[in-house]
Amino acid sequence: MRRTFKSGVVYIGDVDRVEEADGAVSPVIATVLLLAITVLLTSGIYLMVQDAVRVPDKGIPYSQLSSQSLDNGFQVVRVTDLSTELLTATVKYQIIPPSTSNASMIEGMVNDADVYGAIGSNVTFQDRDAGLTVNRGDYFILNATALGSEDGDWTFRLFFLGSGSRGAADLGQVILPPVVNS
Repeated sequence: MRRTFKSGVVYIGDVDRVEEADGAVSPVIATVLLLAITVLLTSGIYLMVQDAVRVPDKGIPYSQLSSQSLDNGFQVVRVTDLSTELLTATVKYQIIPPSTSNASMIEGMVNDADVYGAIGSNVTFQDRDAGLTVNRGDYFILNATALGSEDGDWTFRLFFLGSGSRGAADLGQVILPPVVNS
């Protein structure tokens, strides 16, 4: 027997056998529900363990510096020890004249364009691994003649300005030796 319903669907055969699905969820709705449950569970797990994945506090850094004078009018300050590598953007230097001098203090950031890797500047920083970090073995070259520090007794200081949970710190200082011209 052939019957046509109002929806336009034509059934051939016994109409009494047509059954409707009782309460079935469409596959699209089921997929959306599974994705929502997955996102909720993932968010919940992340919130529970986020304290465990925090970067550990490495404490306040410390360093040791050494200095030497060269016979060509330059002084070299080397970072001989450093507890952890530091980004150049977080390190500041100061060159302080002796109290008996009328000269002004010189200061700047290690990552300044006329300091980091520069040649011919009064103060240059040489990053041995070129990683934009201050590490053990990196050094500063000071043009003592141009700065006026060739008589010695000037103080070179490094400061860590702090980043993240790490506070600012005085990394160290060294007295610059007099330049001996040969």
